[in-house]
Amino acid sequence: MQDNPKKIRVLVVDDSAVMRKLISNLLARDKSIEVIATAIDGDFAINKVDQLKPDVVTLDVDMPRMDGMTALKHLVSNHQIPVVMLSSLTTHGAALTMEALEIGAVDFVYKPKSYLNVGEMAEELILKVKAAARGVIPVKPRQRDLRQPRIQRKRVFGANEKCAQKIIAIGSSSGGPNALRYMLPKIPADIDAGILIVQHMMDSFTASFAKWLNEICELEVKEAINGDLILPGRVLIAPGNAHMKVTRLENGGVVLLERGRLVNGHMPSVDVLFKSVAEEYGANVTGVLMTGMGSDGANGLGEIKQAGGFTIAQDRESCVVYGMPRVAVEKGFVDFVAPLKEMASHLITTIGQRGHREEVYVGNRR
Repeated sequence: MQDNPKKIRVLVVDDSAVMRKLISNLLARDKSIEVIATAIDGDFAINKVDQLKPDVVTLDVDMPRMDGMTALKHLVSNHQIPVVMLSSLTTHGAALTMEALEIGAVDFVYKPKSYLNVGEMAEELILKVKAAARGVIPVKPRQRDLRQPRIQRKRVFGANEKCAQKIIAIGSSSGGPNALRYMLPKIPADIDAGILIVQHMMDSFTASFAKWLNEICELEVKEAINGDLILPGRVLIAPGNAHMKVTRLENGGVVLLERGRLVNGHMPSVDVLFKSVAEEYGANVTGVLMTGMGSDGANGLGEIKQAGGFTIAQDRESCVVYGMPRVAVEKGFVDFVAPLKEMASHLITTIGQRGHREEVYVGNRR
């Protein structure tokens, strides 16, 4: 007779007794997870970690006495325990969440404004706790004073800068922020392509997310505004309340932001971006589908492939949630499957091929 598989032992930390109970109940829905204890603040959490040695900690960002950020620094530096942050849907909460990821939190989940809506985060919370326990995110905390900005070699865009003729279009969802944080700093500022990203994220988070990435990348990263030029070495991230499309004008390619109905349950939608770049740039598009729940982006990746573009999906092992890439692979829309740690080098190689794309993926179709 086989022994029962070892359960993932979780410590839940939140200053609200109601939230501690609700989060514990949500996690208890999965038989592979066991909530071994709860704590009301960071100080109690550290004491319980010392005693109980949990596998994963869920940690509220805002708490009295010892707050979540202080506790996180201690847990990361002294215990190396995976931490999933629970963040409020505010601009302040977004800034703190980005700092938490920089310190070493493996991921975050939005905390609903109302207790009545807590059940909506159940699936995502369970998946991210499991991913944290598996250690699928190869991101280490940065060893520097966070108050000191990192100096990066940025590309200087002049008034006569030529718009990008090649496009890298990226879609991601659950697990995407840390995956992008790992990949984008590996891409040099002089890459000969504009980069457009749809990351499923609340609108209060996207500006902070773009600013956070801009501080650690050679690339210029910004939240897109209507009419932004698509330039080589520039990354435009769709705001969390609008679909992002592209069009080509006399002076080059620009992004168009449109509010409308949800597509695949999302706005912005990856499918909307992928379809638009396929129509406007055709074979000059490299489409990338990364970690995320659901199927958004899969059909759009197929349109990029049909238009002659090159398509890449993140592999199962490095995804926090192997949903969006899986659907695209199963539909036959993916030319190349890559682990996260190799994604940047594949993109650089692909963009560097001038009319020789076949060399990039022959023998690597999956």
